Amino acid sequence: MSLQVERLEKNMAKLTIEVSPEELEGALQKAYLKNRKQISIPGFRKGKVPRQMIEKMYGPQFFYEDAINELIPEAYEKAVEECELELVSRPSVSVEQIEKGKPFIFTAEVAVKPEVTLGAYKGIEVEKQDTAATDEEVDAEINKERESNSRAITVEDRPVQDGDMTVIDFEGFVDGVPFEGGKGTDYPLTIGSGAFIPGFEEQLVGAEIGKETEVNVTFPEEYHAKELAGKPAVFKCTVKEIKVKELPELDDDFAQDVSEFDTLEEYRADVRKKLEEKKAASAKAKKEDAVIEKIIEGAQMEIPDAMVKTQAEQLVDDFAQRLQMQGLSMDQYMQFTGSTVDALVEQSKPQALKRIQSRLVLEAVAAAENLAATDEEVEAEYSRMAEQYKMEVEKLKELLGEADTKNIKDDLAIQKAIDLVTEAAVEK
Repeated sequence: MSLQVERLEKNMAKLTIEVSPEELEGALQKAYLKNRKQISIPGFRKGKVPRQMIEKMYGPQFFYEDAINELIPEAYEKAVEECELELVSRPSVSVEQIEKGKPFIFTAEVAVKPEVTLGAYKGIEVEKQDTAATDEEVDAEINKERESNSRAITVEDRPVQDGDMTVIDFEGFVDGVPFEGGKGTDYPLTIGSGAFIPGFEEQLVGAEIGKETEVNVTFPEEYHAKELAGKPAVFKCTVKEIKVKELPELDDDFAQDVSEFDTLEEYRADVRKKLEEKKAASAKAKKEDAVIEKIIEGAQMEIPDAMVKTQAEQLVDDFAQRLQMQGLSMDQYMQFTGSTVDALVEQSKPQALKRIQSRLVLEAVAAAENLAATDEEVEAEYSRMAEQYKMEVEKLKELLGEADTKNIKDDLAIQKAIDLVTEAAVEK
């Protein structure tokens, strides 16, 4: 194999890769052996047709596609190792020459990792984040816990009020005629939830159990059922059950039921502490993002489109894996949303660009400051990963290749760069 490398504009490179005629012949023979069982020619038993006869009848190009698929991955991988460039996108491949007895030549256009010229990265000014928890926030958090520990109490001695949990029967009519999908039995409806069309739930306030109530509404113009959109309707409703949510008393007993604390005061203090820890973590993340954003603004780098596209495709691949973990295939997602993979890739490009820019400037900071992971830090990361995956450290090391280990070291150096620029930032 021979290789020529041409640097192009906008951090792109063109690799011209030449594979020997002998290697091409070997790939063609592999293609023949792979396909011969499917080929039938009168006068020959299936799977016994000589290659020369097939090429004579269908042309020498009959096996070219399989041969190309055999040759390109390995040849390209060797070229990447030889070219001494850090390539950062999937290649755009074009076959230049394929002919029996001659070298197989193809080109691959691919993005090269951009160089970064840093501006200021220490003393970056960012807005200070408030991490104190207010009394209102503490109350809201405690009330969430009260809500989750509430119980439903049946009410029989009054009509429906806003906020009640009801069970109703209903049937809808347009111009006096029942319409499809307009009838429900034993339907649970919380008044004020907005689950029904505007105006419906409000008219049930005051309704009594067991008595029919007429509800007059108009379907919205944009209603999903086109035959009902914009039309007035009458619903005949009967409230069968009313329940109210009863919250537990806010006292020491409540604190003991929902926490490890004996008193409401202790529980409240713990809620405040956890809220402030959460807000501190959020503030730290916002500060990091703000600092990195300003470093990106002050840096110079030219990101090739192919690099952005490759990163966007990786984001979509990651999304597909998360869907799969939830039991949903990408095809199903596309059917539900009406989207396409190409559309998702396009939508992901701004996020992909931001991720690339962040990584590049942080790598540049790490290089400028000579930041690198120590052996102890790498070992600690191995231990953390082994615990996460519930396996022994040595077994994990056996599974990780050189590239994985390099990524671990690079990520640790990046984290050091993040810590450095964040700690050096000035909050105002």
